[in-house]
Amino acid sequence: MPRKSNTRAAQGGGTIRQRKDGRWEARYTTGRDPGTGKQVQRSIYGATQQEVRKKLAQLTAAIDAGTYKEPCKMTVGQWLDIWQQDYLGGVKPSTAFLYGEQIRLHIKPALGAIKLESLNTHSIQGFYNKLDLSPKSVKNIHGILHRALQQAVAIGYLRFNPSDACTLPRVERAEIKPLDEPQIAAFLKAIEGHRHELLYKVALFTGLREGELLGLMWDCVDFERGNITVKRQLRREQKKGGQYYITTPKNGHTRIIAPAPWVMQLLQLQRRKQAELRLQVGAAWENSGMVFTNEIGGYLSYRTVYDCFKRIMAQIGSPSTRFHDLRHTYAVASLRAGDDIKTVQGNLGHHTAAFTLDIYGHVTDQMKQDSATRMENYIQGIINL
Repeated sequence: MPRKSNTRAAQGGGTIRQRKDGRWEARYTTGRDPGTGKQVQRSIYGATQQEVRKKLAQLTAAIDAGTYKEPCKMTVGQWLDIWQQDYLGGVKPSTAFLYGEQIRLHIKPALGAIKLESLNTHSIQGFYNKLDLSPKSVKNIHGILHRALQQAVAIGYLRFNPSDACTLPRVERAEIKPLDEPQIAAFLKAIEGHRHELLYKVALFTGLREGELLGLMWDCVDFERGNITVKRQLRREQKKGGQYYITTPKNGHTRIIAPAPWVMQLLQLQRRKQAELRLQVGAAWENSGMVFTNEIGGYLSYRTVYDCFKRIMAQIGSPSTRFHDLRHTYAVASLRAGDDIKTVQGNLGHHTAAFTLDIYGHVTDQMKQDSATRMENYIQGIINL
């Protein structure tokens, strides 16, 4: 014979019974349907009577206090779809695309089928632990999931963010590899007469990011004041056959830099060369307004600039050097030349001086040691007078 259900009034309202399948169920009333006037009842389940009783007490207390929220029936995957469609209006298209790829490739396959309200820290932590990715990639995925779940909290679908308590793998900062002086000299010699010579020189002596250089326009070059306004970058959609587009710099902030006069002379030379090329091309010229262009005045592709750069570096015996290392080279040279960390931060466009110091702290440490050595020599000179 089937077991007789064990039903009794629960403390704080509601009833608890044991189901035929052995689980325990509690039913509680959340109010009345405004259309029919009938009571609206919900159920919660648990493996033991004690578990269900505890859940029921929490729910009825919330109902009495007026803080009760209806259970969310969405899955994590459904919520991520809504979040991507409705709550990413403030991010760059390239960032939104990257979010979507991480969600499609990693988050949805592992967590998408779980009910949003059932998602817990342990499940998320297990997902992170199984990812066969670098610590930085795991951190990026966590950032996306955390942001999506935080929005669910703000709306009221979740009471708290279950990813808050997760532990992430430690991200080791990659060692920077700026060019030393012999390498700089070899690089400058190797690019003499190269079609991208002026672009590479401006990159080396301004620290501009590749996208900022390729997106630099003449209206941002002020020869009278000797400065450059960095307010754009050229980007490409992160998909096969993606189109190029102009957007704001990486951190979204405009900055003004004052390069060495020699760099401004390079830009004057670039303007003259571009004018000559424009005359040669004639009506086929694209009036993009960009400083560094292809043969008909359009944008230069990342791949073209990068591939040429890598071939040059291989020729001078530095095949592992990246284009971004020109930016590091500029930063290190600036610090060694005596620029303070705040000035370098502003020129590079970092959010804070602390971030700049975190990257290039080893340079300032060496500068301190050099200063101590100079002071020691000075002291010894005075003592031995």
